[in-house]
Order: sequence, then structure tokens, then C-alpha cells
Amino acid sequence: MAATEILLRVRNYDLAATLDSGQTFRWQPQQESWTGILGEHWVQLTQTPDGIRAATAAPVENWDWLRQFLQTDIDLAAILKTFPDDGPMRAAVAACPGLRLLRQDPWECLASFILSSTKQIVQIRQIVALLCERFGERRAPQAALAGDGIYSFPSAARLARATEAELRACKMGFRAPNLLAAAREIADGRFDLERLRKLPHAEARAALMQLRGVGGKIADCVLLFAYGFDSAFPVDVWIERALQQLYFPRRRASEQRLRRFAATHFGPHAGYAQQYLFHYIRTKLH
Repeated sequence: MAATEILLRVRNYDLAATLDSGQTFRWQPQQESWTGILGEHWVQLTQTPDGIRAATAAPVENWDWLRQFLQTDIDLAAILKTFPDDGPMRAAVAACPGLRLLRQDPWECLASFILSSTKQIVQIRQIVALLCERFGERRAPQAALAGDGIYSFPSAARLARATEAELRACKMGFRAPNLLAAAREIADGRFDLERLRKLPHAEARAALMQLRGVGGKIADCVLLFAYGFDSAFPVDVWIERALQQLYFPRRRASEQRLRRFAATHFGPHAGYAQQYLFHYIRTKLH
């Protein structure tokens, strides 16, 4: 039956850490809850002792889209068992209990990480909020009169019709032509985001890196956060710092050495391990 609320029963899930760990940039804390837009839905999420309570503005019959986004049905314990049994990884897991990877819309994820280049998380949020306000559609109930999380993420087709100057007005600077190029390639069918789901990891990564402004780190973020390629291991400044500080504390390792180490040390769910290290170094050791 259609309803505007549901309780997703899940254990060992830290909603705040998951939504605020640099995977996604549009969820807003609101007292004890988080609000955001998923596709056509305005959603309010609240952590409870029994799981996550979700409320929507309009009745919903099938909540699978939310379960998929939040990844509430995965066996987190089984994933954690695949992590290397070493001191830094144990410390990261202990410091971030219940941290999950989300499964995002590929276009929103790609566009957001194109905008993330050389920016801090707070700045990325500001750019994305402006982009949604100017090019998205209002999805929140009328009661939500203000706030960043009330507009849908603009489609590739909508942004493809924008000018570079209009995008630059969203404070994205040199990233504007990169976002515009990606939007146009996707809107006119030259680049098929859905096709990536069927490709091996290496091929999907190479395909993404053909897009303007998409390097290895952005490609790995999109593969990990949107497509579920758990072997993708994004390496940014924070992860380089974590690997250097936690695994090579006595000698300076080259970037190439760190990448080789990451590719072999963290197992089949290396991307999951990366997220624990990323959140750990940002929130506990910084």
C-alpha cells in the first residue's frame, strides 16, 4: 500500500557518517534528521534504534529505490571480514562503525565529482546547491521554504542546454566546460552511462576517463559510489595522507608506490576499505 513513511529495519548503520563522508553532497542535517532529494522524491531520513525511518512528501508504493540508495540489504559484516587484518584498518573500522557505501544515480554522481576537482567538501556542496537551485526543479513540500536540499539534480539534457557562462555563475570555474561537455555527450547519446554497468572494471574506468575533466580519481569515485565496483579505490589527498601516515610512517612512499600498495593490499572490497580510511583520517586523525 502507498504510504508516506516507512521504517527500514537495519542494524549497524550510521546514517550521519554515511551521508556526511564525502560520497554525496546534497543531504542536509535538520535537527535529528537528514533531508534530500532522490530522483523525484523529497526524503527525510531519521536514525532510530530499529533502523532508518524515511518520510516522503507524497505517498510511495515501492521503496526499493531508497533501499538501493542506502544499501540497507547488504551484509556489512561479511564485507568487513574481507578487509586486511592490520592495525590501521582495525582502527578505522572501530572509529567508524556502521559506515556504508551508498549507491547513487550515475549522472548525479558523475556531475558532482566533475565539480569536486581541487575543491573541499564544503565548497563542492555550495556549487552543487547553486546548480540545483538554478537548473533543477523544486521537489520539497511547501513547508520546506528554504534550504539547499529542495531541488532535483538537473538532468544531463537540461545542463546540455545551458551556456558555459551560466554554469560558471554557479561558482564552478574551470569545471564548467568539463561539466557542459559531459552533459552534452550524455544528452545526445554519444556516451551511455548505463552501458558501464555491463563492462569489466578496467574497461568502465577507461571509458569514463574519455570524458573531459574525468581523471582516474573521479572515475574511481563514480564506479564505486554509483555502480558498485567495490574494487575501485579512489586516491585523493586524504587517502594519500592516510596511506602514508598509517602504512608508511617511517619512510616517504611515492605516489606510484602508494597506488600499487592500495591495488593489492585491501582485498575485493578495497573501495569500501578506502571509505573507512577516508572518513577516519578526515574526522578522527586530522
